[in-house]
Amino acid sequence: MDYKRGSGLLLHITSLPSPFGIGDLGPEAFQFVDQLAAGQQHYWQILPLNPTDPAYDNSPYLSSSAFAINPWLISPQLLLQDGLVGSDDVGAHPEFPADRVDFPAVISWKKSLYQKAFAARGKKPDPEFDRFDAENAHWLEEYALFTALKGRFEEEAWSEWPVAFRDRDPGTMAQARRELAEEIALAKFLQFKAYRQWLGLKTYANKKGIQIFGDLPIYVDFDSTDVWLHPGHFKLDESKRPYVVSGVPPDYFSATGQRWGNPIYNWEEMARDGYAWWIGRLRQNLKLFDLVRIDHFRGLVAYWEVPASEPTAIHGRWVEVPIYDFFDKLKQAVPEMNVVAEDLGIITDDVRHALKTLNLPGMKVLLFAFNDNLDGNPYLPHNYEEHCIVYTGTHDNNTARGWYRADASPHEKENLARYVNQDVNEGNLHWRLMELALRSRAAIAIIPVQDVLGLDERARMNRPGTDSGNWRWRLAPGLLTPDALEGLARLTQETGRA
Repeated sequence: MDYKRGSGLLLHITSLPSPFGIGDLGPEAFQFVDQLAAGQQHYWQILPLNPTDPAYDNSPYLSSSAFAINPWLISPQLLLQDGLVGSDDVGAHPEFPADRVDFPAVISWKKSLYQKAFAARGKKPDPEFDRFDAENAHWLEEYALFTALKGRFEEEAWSEWPVAFRDRDPGTMAQARRELAEEIALAKFLQFKAYRQWLGLKTYANKKGIQIFGDLPIYVDFDSTDVWLHPGHFKLDESKRPYVVSGVPPDYFSATGQRWGNPIYNWEEMARDGYAWWIGRLRQNLKLFDLVRIDHFRGLVAYWEVPASEPTAIHGRWVEVPIYDFFDKLKQAVPEMNVVAEDLGIITDDVRHALKTLNLPGMKVLLFAFNDNLDGNPYLPHNYEEHCIVYTGTHDNNTARGWYRADASPHEKENLARYVNQDVNEGNLHWRLMELALRSRAAIAIIPVQDVLGLDERARMNRPGTDSGNWRWRLAPGLLTPDALEGLARLTQETGRA
């Protein structure tokens, strides 16, 4: 991994401006790359690109596939350029809010638009699609079938399907492929367009000197292609339902912990085929991104296992993972492992040892730095080593201004003022934290766009432990002004990150 000193911005694709109700892979994404370059930035960090589900509040961390791209990110304007829809089709969208995503309205409109694009694709041979289909057959075939079956069974979880479908009876699967051929073709078509648009954007960013920093959730959703296809890789009972689920114990974010509810990996079973699913997943992510953050890395050292019957994560237990055997196999198969470990939360000596042994950079978050004394807190910049990535906050935190207004204690505010030895108030707090991050020794500094702009708690992306109202914030058109970019560029140059 290239640890050249640099900085970047955190903004998920869905948060980009666009007239279509949700950020997408079209012109505004390319414009944001230009803005990153104007601000002297070298990284664009995003959240997971995988499909989202309204049943889980459209969280990018609960997906129906660890390999597919969210089709709602497809740009209508690029479909228009491809000649698959008309200007009247693209122009006939509803009036969407500019500052948040209305997922039901977006999904309803885009489904109709995509059907038109699919119908217009024609029957002529398409070598580019054929190549994509062949190169991605190891996940695309089953994902497309799963998507088609979800439609047939009215979005029921796969564990509730008739047994022959639940258990993937070969004859039943063959018949379903014949009967659902059109639906399967649509799912493949949308993935082809999503991948093509994404890789076009990534190529443009790389040419501008911007590396794409992706995010790989540690777990997958139970109602996913991956669990349906590989039930033995997960801790499921005889009815193929989880008997234990994922989570984290009580911590900074929640007094009762977080009961995520994902199925937990059966590591012993995964080791039998050399962790083939994980290797395929990492390879795919490193095609899509220049570097990848593994979310909740500590769960690859030891994870918090909660009985599925428990309503909260309080009554769980730690279970060890064969981390070194696992990473040995990953490195053998994927030598260029540009991986960052999300090491926030309860970090014990075994996790610290794994990070050091595997030589993985971890994360520092400034919003965690001022609740203790000003000596030993590992999130204070004077305690950093170069081999790390610093954030003012992440997608799980309040914005810096929101934190100062609503969350920070008088003690934390006093510590912050003492540490920077400058006046700190609600209006300049975000800039003080940006200066701390960019002036630190950390190899990479990442700033959420909300903090560049000094936005308050209304611009927060996610509240851990809540299951509704998240993932909706959007950057309103024109909010990231040339003046803001000029100030960012100046600070980036002054701190040797340009």
